[in-house]
Amino acid sequence: MVEFWTVPEIIAIQPKFRPVLDPEFVPASLWNRAFRAAVKAAGGGEPLALALERSDGSVSVYRTAILPHEGPNVAVNERYAERLLKFLLWQKGGWRVTVVGNPQLAAALRGIYAPGGARAFDYEFMGERVYGHAMTVEHAAYGQAPDERETAAPLGRHLEGCRIGFDLGASDRKCAAVIDGKVVFSDEVPWNPAVQADPRYHFDGVDDSLRRAAAHLPRVDAIGGSAAGVYVANEVRVGSLYRAVPREQFDTRIRRLFFDLKAKWGGIPFDVVNDGEVTALAGSMALNDAAVLGVAMGSSLAAGFVTPQGNITSWLNELAFVPVDYRAGAPADEWSGDPGVGAQYFSQQAVGRLLAPAGIDLPKEMTLPVKLEAVQKLMAAGDERARKIYETIGVYFGYNIATYADYYEFRNLQVLGRVMTGEGGDLILRTAGSVLKAEFGELAERVHFHIPDEKEKRHGQAIAAASLPAL
Repeated sequence: MVEFWTVPEIIAIQPKFRPVLDPEFVPASLWNRAFRAAVKAAGGGEPLALALERSDGSVSVYRTAILPHEGPNVAVNERYAERLLKFLLWQKGGWRVTVVGNPQLAAALRGIYAPGGARAFDYEFMGERVYGHAMTVEHAAYGQAPDERETAAPLGRHLEGCRIGFDLGASDRKCAAVIDGKVVFSDEVPWNPAVQADPRYHFDGVDDSLRRAAAHLPRVDAIGGSAAGVYVANEVRVGSLYRAVPREQFDTRIRRLFFDLKAKWGGIPFDVVNDGEVTALAGSMALNDAAVLGVAMGSSLAAGFVTPQGNITSWLNELAFVPVDYRAGAPADEWSGDPGVGAQYFSQQAVGRLLAPAGIDLPKEMTLPVKLEAVQKLMAAGDERARKIYETIGVYFGYNIATYADYYEFRNLQVLGRVMTGEGGDLILRTAGSVLKAEFGELAERVHFHIPDEKEKRHGQAIAAASLPAL
């Protein structure tokens, strides 16, 4: 494969906004828009479809077109298709990919998403770790695309009875006691699960939070929770919270963690889903509306989606790993090694990365949450350096909302997380709104921001998590 970062001459973009601390940023939304315009100018190009099959038999199909696959267009098409597949894998998930159209492009993608390929991490993650199958990239002639079979179902909104809701993050775990939809107790406990190799630490930590909430209920009818990571039918498939646990112990002790907790709590209804899905569900419940994309900028980037019909899909929605920045030398994600993906732009990691360009010198031994707190204090004090960090993230976000709109049908965008706390979060949204209005006017009119207040952030997420199990 031709290195796809070295082919800018065919696809050129002229952003109206440049992030003040990161002016070389190349928004995925603008690059893809320019690529589609080039295809149209070339007479419509060649049709292409990417079909992704998941272990439950559901299939997502994305249809598009590429430039005539010849000469210098080859490298540009490979760049477009590789980034497109990367987005779809982390948005929708899948172990079997069928490239419908050009066979040479299919062969190139097969070499990239393979052991030893540039996306070996994605190959291994999407295959055995999440879906229990070796990932494959196959080819089919156009007109022979697999049929789309999407699955979606109602999730949560069960409020009757005495319930516990919990949320497991990278730096704290939250819990709440809920009676008939009202929070009667909430609690937040610091923890550091990502460096804990002993599975018992994880079990005992969650159980401790459950016991704290149960002490404020006359009985416990159901338990619902959210956590960072990938969960399929309450089973832990993968997650950064458990990254220090050895693989063998992960398979024997962590994978069935929540089944073991359910057994300890007498077998009552007990459901756990990805934290992003609960974020979107909480937004949908607060707004009494559907078509909600929820994003939480915390230790990483969490996301979830409620369809226009009010349902939750079987998609992954792991937007921390989707492409945001198409420039050469974009900052690389520490886990996947991929450059220019979401976690480096919309999380505490982004704030930490922008400290040096902003001229803010903090001790290296400071953790990212503590560094974020320092930046928030500087912002509250009117420090121009802190302001530039939030303006930069705001430009990133405005362009990336347009990227999300290429793949999701949403009219409500719920935004929360520690990065969004305080005056800095307000500046991020104002800046993003300016980008949308100037670059994507129709989208700016259609999308409505929803920013939960502090009570809704604390209680809304807990109520949504507690509402997951049906009695």
